[in-house]
Amino acid sequence: MKQLVLVGALAGVVGFGPASVQGAPLPQAAKPARAAGAPTNQSDGHTTPKQQPATAPAPPAPSGEMALGTVHISKSVKADGKELPAGTYLVRLTTQAPSQEAKGQTPGLERWVEFVQRGQVKGRELATIVPQAEIAQVEKDKPPPPNSAKVETLKGGDYVRLWINKAGNHYLVHFPAA
Repeated sequence: MKQLVLVGALAGVVGFGPASVQGAPLPQAAKPARAAGAPTNQSDGHTTPKQQPATAPAPPAPSGEMALGTVHISKSVKADGKELPAGTYLVRLTTQAPSQEAKGQTPGLERWVEFVQRGQVKGRELATIVPQAEIAQVEKDKPPPPNSAKVETLKGGDYVRLWINKAGNHYLVHFPAA
C-alpha cells in the first residue's frame, strides 16, 4: 500500500511539478471567477480594495472670538507656563492658533483661550475644540451639560482639566498643577 501511495505522489510531481515550477498558466477551470466590472490588480483573482477618502471634511469650529463662560478654578494651576491663581474667571476663546500645529490635530481646532478677571487677562492656555459628534471618541467621562463647564483634577493630581460645553463644541483645557 505504501508503495502505491509513493508511486502516485512521484507521478504527480513528475507530471505537474515542472510546469508549475516554471510558472506555466493554470487551466481556465482553476482560475477564480470575478464579478463583471470588478476592479483588478495585475494578477487575476485579486480585487483592488475600496479606497477611503484621504481626509474627512474638517469639523466646524467657531471662526472668531467668543466668550465661553465663567468658571471657578479652586486651586492654582500653570497656564502657558505661568501661575494662574485660584479664582473665578471669564474664559474667552481667541482667534489665535498655536504657532506649531499639533501632530494629528485638525487645523483650526486648537486655539488659545484667555482667563479674564476684572477686565484684565490673567493668563492664557491652549484649548482643544472637539465637535459634539466626536466627543465620545475623545473623552470617556460624562460631559458637562450644554452651556456649562466643569473643572476637575485628573487621576494622579498632576493635571487639572477645564471642560466647557458650548454651542455644539467641547473645549478642553489641561493645566499642570502649580
